[in-house]
Amino acid sequence: MPDLFLTIFFISILLFFLGSGIWVAISMVGVSAMGMMIFTSRPVGDAMATTIWGTSSSWTLTALPLFVWMGEILFRTKLSENLFKGLAPWMSRLPGGLIHVNVVGCALFAAISGSSAATVATVGKMSIPELRKRNYPEKLLLGSLAGSGTLGLLIPPSIILIIYGVTVQESIAKLFIAGIIPGIMIALIFMLYVVVWSLINKKQMPSFSEKFSINEKIKRSKQLLPVILLISSVIGSIYLGIATATEAASLGVVGALILSFFQKTLNKETFKLSLLGATKTSCMIAFILAGSSFLSLAMGFTGLPRNLAIWIQEMSLSPYLLIIVLMVFYIILGMFLDGISAVVLTMAIIEPMIRQAGFDMIWFGIFLVVVVEMAQITPPVGFNLFVLQGMAKKDMGFIARSAFPLFILMILAVFLIIIFPELALWLPEQMIQNIG
Repeated sequence: MPDLFLTIFFISILLFFLGSGIWVAISMVGVSAMGMMIFTSRPVGDAMATTIWGTSSSWTLTALPLFVWMGEILFRTKLSENLFKGLAPWMSRLPGGLIHVNVVGCALFAAISGSSAATVATVGKMSIPELRKRNYPEKLLLGSLAGSGTLGLLIPPSIILIIYGVTVQESIAKLFIAGIIPGIMIALIFMLYVVVWSLINKKQMPSFSEKFSINEKIKRSKQLLPVILLISSVIGSIYLGIATATEAASLGVVGALILSFFQKTLNKETFKLSLLGATKTSCMIAFILAGSSFLSLAMGFTGLPRNLAIWIQEMSLSPYLLIIVLMVFYIILGMFLDGISAVVLTMAIIEPMIRQAGFDMIWFGIFLVVVVEMAQITPPVGFNLFVLQGMAKKDMGFIARSAFPLFILMILAVFLIIIFPELALWLPEQMIQNIG
């Protein structure tokens, strides 16, 4: 009964703070302080200062602002234009035509961004007007873009994987590598959906198809070389053990600056805007992480996470049933919170359960990110939907309905990851062997 009361207390106060419009980080600090003052005899001020400093000074977190800055720099380049020009000749003859540019373009930009919203915005600012000009159906255009944009959270370098790794103290490099195969799998599932949809709805698809000679295809593919080189240098350096995640992030920033310089988009104004954008985003994330660490400490002092883990164990839930329950829980939570907040708010309680159930924390990180991805396209708080609404000038309900089939496909992807955990674990194991 005391544990139940504690749980209700923490959740009720947190919901009250969040519902009042108070920042997520401030809400977590407030709940933690109240919980410690009421239920423990520990000095709140000393505990808060020590915990927040310990979290904020983590060297691992250095990778986060660097990857965010890299995405901000690339967002202001001609990358979206280059992606469309380079991919269009290869995609035009496939069933579904240039809609595939949305999926492949998002997958490629995800590999140098780490942000779902940035991925949607970058690819969408070129593909939406181009595909509309060619009379592609709005439902397929916006649905594929909304769904594919979620790959920004999974395909490394992923900001949310950095946060998860710091929170549960797992290797960020392993998490990055673990996200590659599931990310590619989801992209292929989305492409298959586009193919099937276009074959079923042939009358709605444009009748013409642009033809490109092999020479034209090769010529246009040169537009993709800078992107591919940047992806290869960042991810390849991590996989081969040449660089840590932080060092790879530094390499990525240098590569992004060089790319923007040669594209003539690097000037004083864009440099300033990218730096300010990265600073704001990084400060927001760091603030949330600090609040999360204090909340974890407060809950630890009350004994709630340990007792909840024991309670879950006594319920004798099968590991798979626990995972299904958590999937539903995160989908519901994601309807009201962004992905980062959902992860940091819950890991203090969820982590002991997962470890107790015997799941690999690297695998669970990938599972969690894919589930959180779904939240990006579910109303009322679906960030990708908001981004698209502003770009496409369409009703939120229409965009959400367009993205719903891809939401279902992501549930399928989750079950594939559950049934075949090697999808997430095989590549990190190979990386360890290569380094060894």
